[in-house]
Amino acid sequence: MRALVTNDDGIDSPGLAVLAQVAAAAGYEVVVAAPATEYSGASASLFGIERDGRVVVEPRRAPGLADDVESYAVAAAPALITFLAAYEGFGPRPDLVLSGVNRGPNTGNAVIHSGTVGAATSAVTHGIRAMAVSIITAHPEHWATAGVVASHALGWLEAREPRAGVLNLNVPDLPAHRLRGIRVAPLADFGAVEARIDRPGADGAVRVRYAELDPTADAGSDAGLA
Repeated sequence: MRALVTNDDGIDSPGLAVLAQVAAAAGYEVVVAAPATEYSGASASLFGIERDGRVVVEPRRAPGLADDVESYAVAAAPALITFLAAYEGFGPRPDLVLSGVNRGPNTGNAVIHSGTVGAATSAVTHGIRAMAVSIITAHPEHWATAGVVASHALGWLEAREPRAGVLNLNVPDLPAHRLRGIRVAPLADFGAVEARIDRPGADGAVRVRYAELDPTADAGSDAGLA
């Protein structure tokens, strides 16, 4: 069995090695292929940078990755990376796609904009089981906790049909012993932030302001439980 590990934070994120270790421990042959630069907010875009009609792919090691794991930086959005993998762009077609570990939450209806979730969605449309994993802070201290949760969830994912949908995990940035279990939750009506739009001014520009939202406003949702 073969697993692709990707993300939207880019090849230099420590979260890639966390998921690579999860897949390897479960018996998968692992290949890492992640964007050469950050693609947060790319959703399921198939955007890529071509050179002479080819997407640019370079061998580059993700930080903390085991020496025996193939690792590539790809000049493409994460969903395109998954698309390429489905057609054997990085070796044999993967049986599993793990996307993340993302810095920051992917909750609520805002998941439609997430490059992390977009990569997993792309995989599912090609009949490949997929899981997106996020840790709920921009500057994680407990990467290993995301690995513990992902390892538990992988068994559940493997028991599902490949096209049953994306498994989207949001993990608190806490030591693993402080977790109280895994909860299934509906999507919140919002994401981690709210956008406020100012109409065009004299200069013709539309101004966008972002503000963090209180997740307890929808306590039973994925955002509230996270």
